[in-house]
Formats: sequence, C-alpha cells, structure tokens
Amino acid sequence: MRVLVTGGAGFIGSHLCDRLLAEGHEVVVVDNLVTGDMQNITHLAGRPDFLFLQHDVSNFIFVPGKLDAVLHLASPASPNPASPFGYPQLPIQTLKVGGLGTHNALGVARANRARFLMASTSEVYGDPQEHPQREEYWGHVDPIGPRSVYDEAKRFAEAMTMAYHRYHGLDTRIARIFNTYGPRLRLDDGRVVPNFICQALRGEPLTIYGDGSQTRSFCYIDDLVEGLYRLLLSDYHFPVNLGNPNEMTIRQLGERVVELTDSGSSLETLAERRDDSDPDRRQPDISRAKEVLEWQPAVGLDDGLTRTIANFRQRL
Repeated sequence: MRVLVTGGAGFIGSHLCDRLLAEGHEVVVVDNLVTGDMQNITHLAGRPDFLFLQHDVSNFIFVPGKLDAVLHLASPASPNPASPFGYPQLPIQTLKVGGLGTHNALGVARANRARFLMASTSEVYGDPQEHPQREEYWGHVDPIGPRSVYDEAKRFAEAMTMAYHRYHGLDTRIARIFNTYGPRLRLDDGRVVPNFICQALRGEPLTIYGDGSQTRSFCYIDDLVEGLYRLLLSDYHFPVNLGNPNEMTIRQLGERVVELTDSGSSLETLAERRDDSDPDRRQPDISRAKEVLEWQPAVGLDDGLTRTIANFRQRL
C-alpha cells in the first residue's frame, strides 16, 4: 500500500512509519513539526519509498499520487501545562487539528477511496466512573475544563470518522490509545515516564504530585504499533482500546525507574497539581482487541523501561 501518516514525525507516528516501511509499504508523512521532531525520521531520509511534506493538516491537504490508506495521528498529546508542546499551551491548534485536521484527512481518504485509521485516546473516557474502561462506556468528560481542548477534539474526531463511515461508506477504524512510552518520547514531554527517567538519570528527585496513588497503565511503543497495524489491516469499524491492562500507581512507577536507572534519586511528594477532570484511575479493557485483532501487549514494564532508559541516556 501507499500510506499517508499525519503526525508521522511524532513519537508514535515515527515508529508506525518504521513498521509500515518494514512491511513493504510506501509512506508519505505530513507533519507541521509543532510537536513532531525531524530527528525521529532522519534515518528515513533519501529512501525512495518515503516522502516527507511539512504541512499543517488543519489546512487543505494535497498529496500527489494515489493513496491506499490514511492514518491520522496528528495532534499535540501531552497534558502538562508546563510543557511548551502540551495541548494546554496549544489549545486552539489542538481543537483545529481534531476538527479541521480530521475533516481534511477524511477528505483525502474519501478522494482516494482509501482505508482510514484515526488515532483517538483514552481521554475520551474523561475521569471514568467505570473501571476498567470498555469501548461501550460513553465517558465522564468536563466539556469546558483545561483538558477539554484535547478530550473534546478527539471525541469530535471520532464522531466525524463514524459520520464519514455511515454517510459516505468510508472504510474507517478508530484506535483509542492508552498511555504509551518508549524511545523518541520528547525529553521535555512533561508526562510521567519521560519526567521520571530524566530526573533519575540526572540524579534529581522524582517529583510526584499528590500521594502517588493515582494509577495508569503503560504500554510499550512496539506493542502499540503492532495493535495499530493489525487494526489497519482489519475490517473492524468501531473503536478499539489499545493499551496495557497492567495497572500500577505512579509511586510504583517511580520506584521501578529509580531501580532500573541505578539512580540515587529519592521520590519527592509535592502538593497535588491537577484539575478536577484529571483521572485518578486509568486502565483499558482490551477484550475487544484480543477478540477482533488477536492482540495483547507482549513487552513487560521492566523490559520496556530498560529500552526507553537506554534511549534517554544516549540523548541526554
């Protein structure tokens, strides 16, 4: 296939490009490099089966030549208000890429009669009142809170994708991605895994907001890419959770990072810094992915963190 990947210079997008090329597909990346990084795809430069176009998908997208698939991953993704690359610092851009960007990407897929995959997020569940979260759960989202620019952009994008499927008969898929980590995450991303690893490698205290009892489920990038690739090749049109169901507290994560980095860092508890919609617990129910895609994560946390730490150590 000839595949368009929006946001292909980002963390997840660049790894997905590697996988598509390894499977023998041609790849076209469209990215405005606001949160993406050319370093993530420099190793692909000059390949005859790879094309990079610097462009904001919130504007009309033109890609020369026929496309067989469109994977829409473009969007800021970090919830950290202190990060210049997080969606709290890019609220309008985040809403535009979720709305206009999704509309434009769907238009490209329709014009090419191509299959379409939209990268959604576990954030569509908000601060969930159901645990773990199934795809049938409609969510508990604050529509005007600080996180709403991302949550509602993705919820709108899902609705737009399903509208194109039902009204235009477009061959669509929706992946609801849970917390993912691995090499190429920005060092200054602001999310907990890169924060902890950078702090540990620098010998600084690992900062935990609140008592550290909040839980997350961390999926290694290779496992996520495998799930995305299987979903792309499937004929399933409704949302599918992709994440690791092994839930752990933030404090437990910090302890593992300190041990695996062989760091002398301590865990420092700071005053809680969150808004009311920041979820206390997050865990995917992946029963649908197991059934439809025959997929489940294979990389354990220690293995994934070890690989990620090695990459961060090299870049630091």
